[in-house]
Amino acid sequence: MGSGSSSSGSSSSCSSDGASGSSSGAAGRGSPRGGRRKRPAQAAIRDGLVNSYEDKVKDFLCPICFDTMEEAYITKCGHSFCGKCIRRSLEETNRCPNCRYLIEHPTHIFPNFLLNELILKQRQRLKEKRIKMEQPSGQQWHPIQELLVLEQDGLELADVNRILELLTEKKMRLEAESTVAQHQLLIEFLQQVQRGKQAQLDQLSKELSVLQGDMRHVEELMQKQHEAVVPQVPQLPETPSTSGCLVDSDHPFPAFTDSARVSRHASVSHVKRLPCHGTDSMAARRRKLSAHFDGLERCYSARRLSSPPDEDKRGELEEFQDCLAKFTRYSSVRPLATLSYTSDIYNGSSIVSSIDFDRDCDYFAVAGVTKKIKVFEYGTLIRDAVDIHYPVIEMTCDSKISCISWSKYHKGILASSDYEGSVILWDGFTGQRTKVFQEHEQRCWSVDFNLMDPEILASGSDDTKVKLWSTHMNASVACIEANTNVCCVKFSPTSRYHLAFACADHCVHYYDLRNTELPVTVFKGHRRAVSYAKFVSGEEIVSASIDGQLKLWSVNKPRCTRSFRGHVNERTFGGLATNGDYVACGSEDNSLYVYYKGLSEVSLTFKFDVAKGALGKESEGDGREFVSAVCWRLLPDGDSNVLVAANNQGTIKVLELV
Repeated sequence: MGSGSSSSGSSSSCSSDGASGSSSGAAGRGSPRGGRRKRPAQAAIRDGLVNSYEDKVKDFLCPICFDTMEEAYITKCGHSFCGKCIRRSLEETNRCPNCRYLIEHPTHIFPNFLLNELILKQRQRLKEKRIKMEQPSGQQWHPIQELLVLEQDGLELADVNRILELLTEKKMRLEAESTVAQHQLLIEFLQQVQRGKQAQLDQLSKELSVLQGDMRHVEELMQKQHEAVVPQVPQLPETPSTSGCLVDSDHPFPAFTDSARVSRHASVSHVKRLPCHGTDSMAARRRKLSAHFDGLERCYSARRLSSPPDEDKRGELEEFQDCLAKFTRYSSVRPLATLSYTSDIYNGSSIVSSIDFDRDCDYFAVAGVTKKIKVFEYGTLIRDAVDIHYPVIEMTCDSKISCISWSKYHKGILASSDYEGSVILWDGFTGQRTKVFQEHEQRCWSVDFNLMDPEILASGSDDTKVKLWSTHMNASVACIEANTNVCCVKFSPTSRYHLAFACADHCVHYYDLRNTELPVTVFKGHRRAVSYAKFVSGEEIVSASIDGQLKLWSVNKPRCTRSFRGHVNERTFGGLATNGDYVACGSEDNSLYVYYKGLSEVSLTFKFDVAKGALGKESEGDGREFVSAVCWRLLPDGDSNVLVAANNQGTIKVLELV
C-alpha cells in the first residue's frame, strides 16, 4: 500500500514538476531543437520573459490556498494539496477539491514525500541564485534581471538575439511614446499660454480703445473751450516783463508777440502758456501725479476700463477727472498757528480728546483729560503773531472729557460727555451749565447733535447703550441696546432719522430712529474695535479702527467700498474727521494723515514736533506721542481746507492744506 502510494505520488509529482511532461508538450508544439534545457527559455521569449518563471512556481502551488505547498499530501485521485488545506476541506465535504472524487474518510490521504523534496530543492536553488544576484551595494536586481539569471542556462545565441530584438523594439516604442508625451505636454502648455496672452491682448485692445476714446473726448472739450476763450483775448502791444511773460500793466490778460499770436484755431499748447501764475501749481500737481501714478491708474481702471466702452456716456470719466483734480489739489500741509491745551507745567497728562467748531466756524472748542473745555476765537488766533494764545472762555467739568459737540443751529450751545457717564449742555458764551443728563452707568465716549433737528442729541457709552436726548427734557427720549461698548455716535447730515455708531464688536451699526429694534445695516470688516464712525455724506460713512485701517462704507451696501492704510493705529483713539472729500485721522507716529476718499493712498501728512518742556527743552516722554483729535473747519460756502489737530502732549495745530 505504501509503495503504491509512493509510485502514484511520484508519477503525479513528476507530472507536476514539468520535466518529462513539459518535454513532450514542448516537442508537440514544434520546438526547433527539442532539448529539455531550451524549452523554458522559448516559453519565456514567447510569453514576454515572465511566464516561464511563473509556470515553474505554479507547479508547486496548492489549488486551495494558491501558495507554495507546505507538507504536501496526495489523494487517491492523484491531486496534491497542503496538509492543512486538504484536512480543512475534507471537514466540510468528503470530495476532492479538484475532481470531486469521493474520499470516504479523512485518513485516506497520504504524504507526498517526493513532492516535498522537490519543493525543498526548488527553494534552496532559488535562495542560492538570489544570493549570487546580490549586487555589491546590497541592492536587489530588477525582476527582469532576476528572470534572465534564472533562465540563463537555457538560453542560446538565437534566443539571446531574439530577446535583444524584442528589447530594442520595446525601447524604440517607449522612446517614441515618451517623445510624443513630451511634445503633447509642450503643445498643451503653449496653447494655454497662447490663450492667456490672447485674453490679455483682447483686454489691452479694449482698454486702448477706451483710452483713445477718452483722449478724443477730452481733446474735443479742450478745443471747444479754446475756441470760446481765445477770441476774447485782446491783442495788446508787447510789454517786457521780468517774469518772462508779456503782461500789460493796465490789463489782467497777458499779451502776445506777433510771431506767437494765438489765432482762432491755435493749438491747445498755446493756451496752456497763458496763465503764468499757475505754473508752480501745475508743477506741484504733476509731481504728485507722478508720485501716486500707480494708485491713480488703478482708480482710472476701476472706473473706466472695468466697464464696457461707452462713447456717449462719460460719467465715469468725469468722476475720475474730479478724483484726479481733488487728489492733486493740495501738495502740502502748512501750519497757521500753534497753541497749548494746558499751561500748567505740573500737569502730567495733556491729552486732547475732542475738537469742534461752532456753527459759523468763528470759534472752536478743545477738550480733554484735564477736565477743561477751552474755547478759542479762530480769527484772533490767526491774526495774532504771538507765542501764547489764551481762550476766550474756559469751562471746567468734574471728570475727564471724552467728546464735545457744538449745536449747528444754536450758536452758543455746546454738549460734552465725560468719563463718569454724564452728558452736559453748556452755554458757550457764559460758560454755564444749562442741563445735565446722568443716565449712563459707565464712561460716555461720544455725544453728537442732530443736524436736521437741533433739539435732539445722542450719546454712546461703555454701558452698551445709545441714548437719545431732547434739550427740553430732563430724561432720555429713547434708548438703543447695542450689546457692546459704543465708542462713537454720529447723526446723518441729510436725515433726521438716521445715525451710525462705532462699537467694540469690530462693527459699525446703522440705525433708523423710527425703528430702533433692529439696525438697518451692520457694517463688518474691521478686525478690532472700531473707534470712530463719521458721515462723509448722507450716503457714505468712514470708520476708524485700532486695526490700523480706515474703511469707507456705502449705506446701501454691506461691503466695504475702500480701505485706507498708511497711518499707525494699534492701541489708541487717534481722532477722525471728514469734510466730504478728504478724511483726516491721527496716527501713533505723532503725525496727521489726510486721505482723499476716492483713493486708498495717503494724500498728505503732517508731523508734529516733539513737545517742549517748561524751559524750552524737549520733554522726556515715553516716545509714544500720537495725534489724538482732529476737526475740519467747514464753512457754509464750502471752503474747508483748514483743520485743527492736537496730540496727547496737548499741542494744538491750526493747519491749512495748500
